[in-house]
Amino acid sequence: MLTAGNRVGVAVSGGADSVALLRLLHRLRDDLGITLAVVHFDHALRGAESETDAAFVAELARVLNLEFLAAREDVGAEAARQGWNLEDAGRRLRYAFFERVIGEGAATHIAVGHTADDQAETLLAHVIRGTGPTGLAGIYPVAGAIVRPLLGTRREILREYLRANGQTWREDSTNRDLQRTRARIREQLLPVLERDFSGAIVEHLSELARLAREERNFWDALVEDRVRALTRIDEEGIRIAVEALLGPLTLRTSRMENSAPAKGNEFGPWRVLTERLVRRLYEVVRGNRRELGADHVEQVVHLASGSSSGHHVELPGGIIVRRIFSELTFSRSQAIRQSCSNGTAKQVNAYQYVLNLPLCGTATVSIPELGKCFRLKVIDWPVTESDTKRDANALDADLLRSPLILRNWRPGDAYRPRGRRHELKLKNMFLAGRVPSGARAAWPVLESGGRVIWAQGMPAAEEFRARENTRTGVVIEEEGPESGPLS
Repeated sequence: MLTAGNRVGVAVSGGADSVALLRLLHRLRDDLGITLAVVHFDHALRGAESETDAAFVAELARVLNLEFLAAREDVGAEAARQGWNLEDAGRRLRYAFFERVIGEGAATHIAVGHTADDQAETLLAHVIRGTGPTGLAGIYPVAGAIVRPLLGTRREILREYLRANGQTWREDSTNRDLQRTRARIREQLLPVLERDFSGAIVEHLSELARLAREERNFWDALVEDRVRALTRIDEEGIRIAVEALLGPLTLRTSRMENSAPAKGNEFGPWRVLTERLVRRLYEVVRGNRRELGADHVEQVVHLASGSSSGHHVELPGGIIVRRIFSELTFSRSQAIRQSCSNGTAKQVNAYQYVLNLPLCGTATVSIPELGKCFRLKVIDWPVTESDTKRDANALDADLLRSPLILRNWRPGDAYRPRGRRHELKLKNMFLAGRVPSGARAAWPVLESGGRVIWAQGMPAAEEFRARENTRTGVVIEEEGPESGPLS
């Protein structure tokens, strides 16, 4: 947890556990080669009692000749503003203060006085609220710069240590407020379990948490490996193939092939990894997993296994998962183009450029919005046999009318593609051509005399395409990143 040279801020509330931690580290500091400071956060929840706690801790720091670092915030007011419960608000603000202490260089680590009893209470709280294997890991002994040296020590042993050394402490009255779930677990549930079921219940729960943490270390390593192997990141978000999400590993076990899931499990052998991948991808986009529940994960799995392209799932924190053909994209909602009332995307980065087609040669237009330019090459027709395939969707120059405009796609754009009897909307052609929805709003379209006659990657309009009797053809090509001829 700590090495020689570390500067440790000991988080002291004034309670017995944190005071014992401070006295123990103070006694061992020379042996460990560490320096200490006392860190105190006042939640401003108990009026004069909170102020007395702060004064007690400040005096203890003075007696031990240690630097005292303190902060005070109105946790109740912040909880009301953010819609958090008091315990969650206190934890968020307290740890934000610890981060500031470390960020300012006042400490390299923060030591917190959580005990084995705290671990047991945390596990029981998670089970009561509903949890999976991750929640069974409980409190971590080391979490970044936060260390918890007393996590394997019982609370009563620490009180015995303080009494033996004549050290007083403060009691937080809210710890006995039975309206709080944590207090009811501490005062009512754990004593009953310890007395009537197992005298070693706290030790058993602590061991369960340790085993769960070992399991999580394995899963975290495997999930990171699969994320690197199966996903890609672009301007839209992070993408993963549906097939890869639902089957993220290849198992070299023939028994698994064409057989029903074992032991009545309705899911295949990859389900547990699929769910963890969903959680990790959500975390990559949002930055944390707060508010993401099992029902949200199930919605994403259903999107992958049972929905068609165009559907999406909205997750907490403004995260949207969209299905685009055979892929899922995880992204922030503000990165998603808002929808119009007719369900099509609003225009972003709109552009429109007028072209003057020469009698021969090339007309070039730069599109800064796309970081590309397009060349309209005027060539003699018919082309040689070797060029026929490349120029199968060339235009007949004699049929084009001014103004000739290269612009981005607009809702309602439509024309009759080469070889088709009826007009088609470009929106439907995008779907058929598997064009991602995020790319459609800026998609290049060519107009002639007010009529759409060509769109990138699509067949030319039947009425304007080059034929055997065409004298002069027009071929459209692209220059830019990953450029090539466009039909």
